[in-house]
Amino acid sequence: MNISALFVKRPVGTTLLAVGVSIAGVIAFKLLPVASLPLVDLSAISVTAALPGASPETMASSVATPLEKQFTHIAAITAMSSTSTLGVTQIRLVFDMSRDVDGAARDVEAAINAARSYLPTNLPANPTYRKLDSARAPVLVLNLASKTSDSGTLYDTASSIIQQKISQIKGVGQVSILGGSLPAVRIELNPQQMSHYGLGMQNIANVISQQNANRPKGQISDGTTISDVTANDQIRKAQDYAPLVVGMKDGAVVRLTDIGSVTDSVENVRSVAYVNGKESVSLLVYCSPGANVISTVDEIKHRLPAIRASIPANQQLLVTGDLTTTIRASVKDIERTLILSIVLVVFVVFLFLRNARATLIPGVAVAISVIGTFAVIYFCGYTLDNLSLMALAISTGFVVDDAIVVMENTVRLMELGVSARDAALRGAEETGPTVLSMSLSLIAVFIPILFMGGIPGRLFHEFAFTLVVSIAISMVVSLTVTPMMCAYVLRSEIEATHGRLYRFTECGFDHLLAGYRHSLTWVLKHPTTILILFLGTLALNVVLMARVPKGMFPIQDTGSLLGGIQGPQDASFGAMQRSLKAIEAVVQTDPAVDVVTGFTGSSSGPGSSDGSNSGFLFVTLKPLEQRKVSASEVLDRLRPKLEAIPDAATELKPFQDIPSEGKDSNAEYQYELYSDSVTDLSKWGPILYQEMRKMPEITDVSIDQQNKGLQALVDYDRPTAARYGITPQLIDQSLYGAFGQAQVSTIYTSLNQYHVIMEAAPQYTQSPLGLGSIYVHPFGGPSVPLDAFARPTKSTSPLAVNHDGLFPAVTVSFNLAAATSLGQATAAIEQLKQRLALPRTVRGAFPGTAGGMSKSLIDMIVLIVMALFAVYIVLGVLYESLMHPLTILSTLPPASVGAVLALILFKSELDVISIIGIVLLIGIVKKNAIMMIDFALLAERIEGKSPRDAIFEACLLRFRPIMMTTMAALFGALPLAMGHGTGSELRRPLGIAVAGGLVLSQILTLYTTPVIYLFLDRLRLRFRSTRNTHELLAPGDIL
Repeated sequence: MNISALFVKRPVGTTLLAVGVSIAGVIAFKLLPVASLPLVDLSAISVTAALPGASPETMASSVATPLEKQFTHIAAITAMSSTSTLGVTQIRLVFDMSRDVDGAARDVEAAINAARSYLPTNLPANPTYRKLDSARAPVLVLNLASKTSDSGTLYDTASSIIQQKISQIKGVGQVSILGGSLPAVRIELNPQQMSHYGLGMQNIANVISQQNANRPKGQISDGTTISDVTANDQIRKAQDYAPLVVGMKDGAVVRLTDIGSVTDSVENVRSVAYVNGKESVSLLVYCSPGANVISTVDEIKHRLPAIRASIPANQQLLVTGDLTTTIRASVKDIERTLILSIVLVVFVVFLFLRNARATLIPGVAVAISVIGTFAVIYFCGYTLDNLSLMALAISTGFVVDDAIVVMENTVRLMELGVSARDAALRGAEETGPTVLSMSLSLIAVFIPILFMGGIPGRLFHEFAFTLVVSIAISMVVSLTVTPMMCAYVLRSEIEATHGRLYRFTECGFDHLLAGYRHSLTWVLKHPTTILILFLGTLALNVVLMARVPKGMFPIQDTGSLLGGIQGPQDASFGAMQRSLKAIEAVVQTDPAVDVVTGFTGSSSGPGSSDGSNSGFLFVTLKPLEQRKVSASEVLDRLRPKLEAIPDAATELKPFQDIPSEGKDSNAEYQYELYSDSVTDLSKWGPILYQEMRKMPEITDVSIDQQNKGLQALVDYDRPTAARYGITPQLIDQSLYGAFGQAQVSTIYTSLNQYHVIMEAAPQYTQSPLGLGSIYVHPFGGPSVPLDAFARPTKSTSPLAVNHDGLFPAVTVSFNLAAATSLGQATAAIEQLKQRLALPRTVRGAFPGTAGGMSKSLIDMIVLIVMALFAVYIVLGVLYESLMHPLTILSTLPPASVGAVLALILFKSELDVISIIGIVLLIGIVKKNAIMMIDFALLAERIEGKSPRDAIFEACLLRFRPIMMTTMAALFGALPLAMGHGTGSELRRPLGIAVAGGLVLSQILTLYTTPVIYLFLDRLRLRFRSTRNTHELLAPGDIL
């Protein structure tokens, strides 16, 4: 049955169907959402608990540990880590990617509620949780500035208006505010004056806490009217607090101004942000899991005019960073690459055919296959992103193959004198099985990709699906539209006269074919040489795979640098502020930098997770066409200048769209030590850090172990304190009230809530000597100086306590040095670990990308094996043979050798992207063998030729379409391999692998395929002969 006959006989209906598919594709292209990559959201949740003023050790033992113990009961947690700093604990939970994040969030909430009874009773609020955005970088950075308003007023506007309005927009997950703090009333007390009046910190705190109330007061109603009862139960300004009576002394009242000063200030004076060196308030907007970045940012920008209208006129809200700029540019670049690939493929076809009518047929097939795929992608809910468009760009080189095979056979029949219509019908019938086997075996290659797990599986599911759809559409078009167009568009060339260029190129191709005929004749006479050469490619594969640099994913250039600064562990806020300004000044001098946003201090006052000696940097680079260098090159240029700044270390990394399951750090990769012995960890963590700093393979090495922060330890004598009626709780309250920026009262307004902050005056809080001026006031007794029962001593304490699971952990972060692969760096670190001979109590591992690399490479090997197995099964079913699929698959070793050689030549790594390219080669290069074997089998079956004569004739007859399809696939991959636009670094390894594999495979398989075909055919005949001999011999005949 000839399926194509129906479509050849109904040209109008066939044309209308093709037009309909194309129109649907064009409409879908306009409606498809745009993204950088397919949606890959980690199932991750962050839990935060705050206890203002608590030390990191206190937070770790009393808050982190009870929560972690409850979280261990939740199913499918793959990683749990926590960081406890001054007053705050953050726990990060990562779930198996098959786990629904909403269901995981419900389990986390239940675990938090179960842990509440084990948490400190004075915890201000329950721990909170939020789903983590996989990117973990802001998609939009806004700057609020004013020439007349102070930072407190700007922060109030950002918190009360801008943050609330942006948070309500669909797709927004979190809006963080950096720089400044909310307005507050600050009370700075004189401890000695308080002692003189017989007052303690807790007395003042109790009085202030009672000054603001926000409770219902009822109504007054008679027979006709009703009115609400209100009162002036809120006082909001410092001038209202100054005359408050806080105690009595000798019959006279003691007012607040008698023991300290009251000012209108901000909640946290140790917080500052700079944008290009100018102090300001910045808002970082993060997407929620599952949200489309482009549509979210577009909606925010659409609402910005209304938001600007709702803030004071003297404040300006500006966009200083937009991650979607590079996303849009990268998608535009791959769209141009797709168009160029189509043009080059059609040009190659024209170069071989030299006939506009004939070229139109495969050109239409390519266009319908690509455009029609857009419609299927849209209905499946996918996005228009770098990987889906890359799949279409690379597919242009092989979706044209089916049409070429059908059309070339039709032209061959027309040259024999068959009419165009009959040639189209007969040609489609003869090549139908070939097209079917080529397409189905090619689809089989991508089936394993659809079932890959982890981040690579999520990324390339859409890639593989796009390829499968485009191949399926191409197969249908080649069996329907292509025969119809051959019947009505092609014209006989038997009596046509051709120009000089046509004759010249035809003469050149005849000489090429003659050379191939002579060389093939020699090869078939000396098959042993070719078999040895083939076995050599197998051995060379093993050698090259061991030597090629290996990595996980290419480093992307998203136009942004992300990182932080780390000062000495005893660095004050003032010192970090000066360092931040110096670092921003250096970064700003680079001509590739557009905007620098920096922050240091505590982002949310007491209870923030930010370290006192750390800071945050977000650098927005100019567009690629302006800076002319990649983000990595900009970073390499900045690194020596930043290292010259003595007071703080700066670590930056290019922001990556591809998410990582590793910890948040200022560098791209991490190595983690964990142990149940804090002593061993404290000893070996710094040793490993110092040794890794000496390694030439890595740079920007930093460690999160900070256990040498200065500490003023109050060592009090309990019996003496008891005689004074002083309890440990009373001591802690007095110390917290003096040094903790304690929030002692809440002021309620219609837009926000503000606080009254109490602490000792600055002259008492800037030195440990201030502890000697602190008095403790026991209930019913006189004030007692702290030094009467306590002795302050200087010591060190951790600034942060880190856990991995339930175990203490230390993480060393690093970036790769120039010309170093991730595989080389991880191997060097493992060798270092062996040399150091760490004790058995200390264990090490690579979390995140570095740890996932080895697993992903193993998964990729399994993927290749599964792809080969799937192709073998499909081909075995189609040919009803166990030998012919082996002949077809023999085309792969030369292709993989060419791919790896190309990667080495162009200094690219063997990573997930390039391995996908090798998987693609499985589907592409086998087409050459399929075309040869199909015609050889036909010649054997119909014309009765010997296997040698049949394969020899098949090689010569199919030489032109083999060259044409291979060149089309090669030229389709070249724009990817040679791309240098925005986002090209992600696509280049695939193009290099495919192009390199095609070049070498084309040269070798023209000779190896016929030799292996004959070799396996002889094995088949020998096996059959042996089996027949055994069947003919009776048991009694065997002596």
